[in-house]
Amino acid sequence: METGTSENAGQTTGRPAGRAAEVPADEPVWIALPPGLLRMRRLMLVVWLGLLALATGLLLGLFAGPVWAAFALLPLAALLWGWPMVGRNWRSWRYAERADDLLISRGVLWREETVVPYGRMQLVEVTSGPVERHFGLASVQLHTAAAATDARIPGLVPAEAERLRDRLTELGEARSAGL
Repeated sequence: METGTSENAGQTTGRPAGRAAEVPADEPVWIALPPGLLRMRRLMLVVWLGLLALATGLLLGLFAGPVWAAFALLPLAALLWGWPMVGRNWRSWRYAERADDLLISRGVLWREETVVPYGRMQLVEVTSGPVERHFGLASVQLHTAAAATDARIPGLVPAEAERLRDRLTELGEARSAGL
């Protein structure tokens, strides 16, 4: 008789440290992205679609008449649709560090899971553009020998991004030494 399988089946993200003994050794511990990335993406959505609505309303109102300015509601409708979609996309991103590789999972409709073996990593970069820096975020970019397996983890806190870069670099050097 198996015990505890139904309890552990639904646990795929954010396990408390005290429950680590219940998790099977081969099951990855998934780490979700910080909420700062969600705030940044939603702000960018509001800014771009708000500017588009304003420009559409002004230009159509001036050149085609006030009735045509109603087309400015289309970007606002896209904003209302995009707000929850950005949240769903943000919740779909997660990553897990295993003994021999790094897993990155993302996607809402089309789920995509990338497995990057530590021994195949050639370069690990931490980047942060001006908007990311404003929100206190950084991205980790992994480069491998095969261009198709390059992977990225966006929106990490800079300290976590640097920790992950250092750990992946260390593990990559250790694993590639045996090739």
